[in-house]
Parts: sequence; C-alpha cells; structure tokens
Amino acid sequence: SCLFRNKMPNLKGSSSDSNDSENRNCNSKKGRDPEDNHSGDIPNLSDPPQILSVSELMETANEVSKMTIAHEIVINQDFKFQELNFSPNSLESRVKETLHKAFWDSLREQLTKMPPDYTHAIKLLQEIKETLLSLLLPRQTHLRSQIEEALDMDLIKQEAEHGALDIPFLATYILGMMAMLCAPVRDEEIQTLRLVTDPVHLLSEIFRVLNLMKMDMVNFTIQTLRPHLQEHSVQYERKKFQELLNKLPCSLTCTTEWLRNAAAEVSASGLLPSSSSCENNGSPALPSSVAYREVSSVCSPTAVLNQAYMDLLHWEPGKAYPETMLMDKARLDALQEEVHQITIIAAVLLVSSSTCGNGVFNSLGCGERLKQIMKALLDGLPDARLKDTLLDISNQVHQEVNKILLQLQCPALSPDKVALLKGQLKSLAEKDNAVRILIEQRIQAFLRHCLTPVGQNPKVLPQGLVPVQEELLKVGQKFGSLTNHNRQVFGPYYSTILRKLLLPEGQSELGTGFGNVFLSSKSRLAFGIPNMPMRPEKLAVPLL
Repeated sequence: SCLFRNKMPNLKGSSSDSNDSENRNCNSKKGRDPEDNHSGDIPNLSDPPQILSVSELMETANEVSKMTIAHEIVINQDFKFQELNFSPNSLESRVKETLHKAFWDSLREQLTKMPPDYTHAIKLLQEIKETLLSLLLPRQTHLRSQIEEALDMDLIKQEAEHGALDIPFLATYILGMMAMLCAPVRDEEIQTLRLVTDPVHLLSEIFRVLNLMKMDMVNFTIQTLRPHLQEHSVQYERKKFQELLNKLPCSLTCTTEWLRNAAAEVSASGLLPSSSSCENNGSPALPSSVAYREVSSVCSPTAVLNQAYMDLLHWEPGKAYPETMLMDKARLDALQEEVHQITIIAAVLLVSSSTCGNGVFNSLGCGERLKQIMKALLDGLPDARLKDTLLDISNQVHQEVNKILLQLQCPALSPDKVALLKGQLKSLAEKDNAVRILIEQRIQAFLRHCLTPVGQNPKVLPQGLVPVQEELLKVGQKFGSLTNHNRQVFGPYYSTILRKLLLPEGQSELGTGFGNVFLSSKSRLAFGIPNMPMRPEKLAVPLL
C-alpha cells in the first residue's frame, strides 16, 4: 500500500487561477541558484513526493518516534521510562501471565528430561550475556573481556552436549556481575535472587531484574544527555520535522487552519494589546483591565500566534489538532483541565468571601481548606456533573463558615444568606455566569501575558486570583515554557504561513508597518529565532 500526496491548500483562496499562478512561480524557480532555495532555517513547505512506500512509511514512523522522545526529554524534566504494570484482572495481564507460564513450564520440562535438553537454556544464556554487555560503558573493556570469557557460548554448547552444563554455577557468576553493574536500588532484589535454588525460577527472575537494569541505564543516559539535548533541541526538532514534511502528505493543513482562525479572531476583535501594557522598564504590570490599541490595516503576526496558543486552552474535543502542536497535545489538554479547575475554584472562593464576608471567610485557614476540598472534588470531573458537585461544594462552604463563626463566637449564617450562597454557587455551573466569565477573562489575560518573554516570571496577579496564586503561577510557567519552545522550533513555519494569511494580495510588507515586525533582529533573537544570512532580494523570515 502507499500514501498519496495531498497538496498544500491555497492560503489566500482556492481559485484555479491562483493555483496556476503559484505553479508557474514554482516552475520558474527550478533553474535558480541553489542559494535561493530554503537556506538556513527557512522551512520548505513544498509538495511532498507522489507516493510513500511501506518501507519509507516504517522509516518515517521511526523518525517520528525519535523526535517525540527527544521532545519529551527536553520539555518534561520528570520524563523517564517506567515498568509497565497491568491491573491484575485485565486481559493484558492474564495473557502475559499465561504466555510466561507456558514458556517457563516448557523450559522446566526440557531441563527435567533424562538426559536434559539445554536448547532453550543456551538461548537464554546468550540473551543474558548480550544484556550484560549492553549495560557496560565503552571504557569498561576489562569487564567486557571477563563476561566474554565466563559466558563463552561455544564452550557452553560443548558442555551441554556432554551433559556437563552447570546452570547454578553460571547463575552465580551472572548474579555477581549484575551486582557490580546494577544501580543501588536493585541491590536488595539481587541479594534475594541468591537464595533461589530452582534453576527455572532463578532464570525467570534474572530476566526480570535485567529488564529493570536496562531501564535504569536508559534513564541514566537520558539524565546525562538532557543538557546536550536542550542545547540542540530546537535545531534537531526543526530538521526532523522538515524531513517529515518532505515525506508525508500533511502540508500543515491543520496548522494553517488554526492560524487562520486565530487571525480572524484578532481581526474581528478590533483590538490588540498595547505595547505600553507589555513593557514598563522591563517590569511588566498586569492590571485587571489590559490596555489596548486599535488594529492597523495588517494584524501583528505575534498577536495572531499568541491568540492561536490561547485557543488551545479551550480546544473542542475531536477537533483536528495543529500538526506543529501534536507532540504537546497531552500536556495542553492537562493545562486546559487545570485552567478550568482553577476558574471554578477562584469563582467559588470569590462568591463565598463576598457573601460571607472577607474577615470571616479568611479566618483560621478556612479558604485554604475549602480550596483543597474543591481540588479533590473537581479532579477529573466531567462538565455534566459540575452542577451536582457545586451543590456538594456549597454544603462544604456552609459547614466551614459556620465552624469558623462558632469559633469566633458569632451567630451562624441566616437561612436567607445560606440560600443565597448556595444559589450563587450552583449558578457557577452555567458558562454564561457573570462571575465565572469575569474570572475566566482575568485568567486568560494572565496566561496571555505569560506568552511574552518578560511575562515568563510574572509578579502581579489580577484581582480575585490571589487565593489561587500558587496554582495559577504553575500553569502560567508551564504554558509559557511550552509555547516558547514551540515558537522557537516552528517559528519559521508560522512566519511563512502568516505572511500569506495576513498580507493583502500583492501588497509588500515593506512600508506597511508589517515589515518592521518581520525584520526586527533584536526581537527575533528574544524569541530564539536566529537571523539567517539572506540574499538581498530574498524576503526575511518574520518575527514570531
């Protein structure tokens, strides 16, 4: 089977005249000097090849896996390989247990024959030898020689043929070598294996612990290479992504649509963040209402990309995801859930403090206890159950406030105030609730500020969000770090797309105010996009 190419959609329209014009332009460039073609970091968005064979598809899948793992290592500081454990009653667990039992029962049957059949045992010893050698560092040549000599497979086969193969003796040597090579966390398990006398069970446990040791070695390698990968990750990911574009018929269709929708939102709003609201002697302020300026005839590509990033925090389930964001989809989905949870918690705390009084509500850690209770109740909660959960939360608020009032020797809440409190909290389940909308807007303004380099470490929170300051700062840091890395890697691709989306047909970017955005070297370096040597007649990659 094969995959057929899918031509990149016309970014300005779908007329045949436009396509013909683009084809003529492409054909006219075939004879140009190689220097004119995608030098440096300029992305190649040309059409992919006609077909993709099965072998090429397998190779491409392997490259995707490599790029994904490299990206995960750089972005996720806690990334490591872990043992895969299935639940005891799952189908996977039962199948695995059945197959393992059948394999080791077969080995036991062979070893108990008269004379013993060592065919499978020799293969297992060969695998153990290869695993031990794979755990060695390049400089450990002496240990390598020892293992080669002690587990000489030719000699082991001769001993097996003459019925003189001593598996317990070899197992003792293997356990000693494992004790030398393992991480300290595995010492206890290896000591336990020395007490096992059944050869089949011993070999089974040796393989189990060796697999854990291989995982430990991989995680150690990841930890060692992480600083090097972080230094070169942008260039590596961009290079690998371009190689995928050259092979796969994707042409950034979903990414283009994502940016087109963001551009439409920015244009329809008629407002853009004012530069004065983002910079104040290097120390940004974040008032509850963000200053704005009118949009010029051409939208800022930075504003469009920032809006596109913000759109990912309220992405509709099932909607096609931008190709350039797929590796971070799980992280962004988790951030979206966190933002929703913080919104509800902040809204509940704001309504409760307004109804019950700040003095009472903030006494004796009442607000903090309620916040922890709400985190537990809202964790993984679907929207369909939000109204019922808010009813439970309102009961918790009532109990906590009355408890504080009792300790302060004050009268309990009146029935009218309790009814008002519960009604207001229950109404937060509605998306058009005024308090909820206000909190959402303030959180969105804060997170939008985190997209800028100066906003990576914000010092000022919008009003009403102080009770969730810790949670919001963590989300902002994650969101800003993730989008900043994505901007560095895929900035040239976004620039190419946005140039076609934002510049009117036939209009030059020079003299429009748009060119200054594209050509600002200082700002480009601030976003981590290098300036590229260009021929004078070529167009520079825009700032993102």
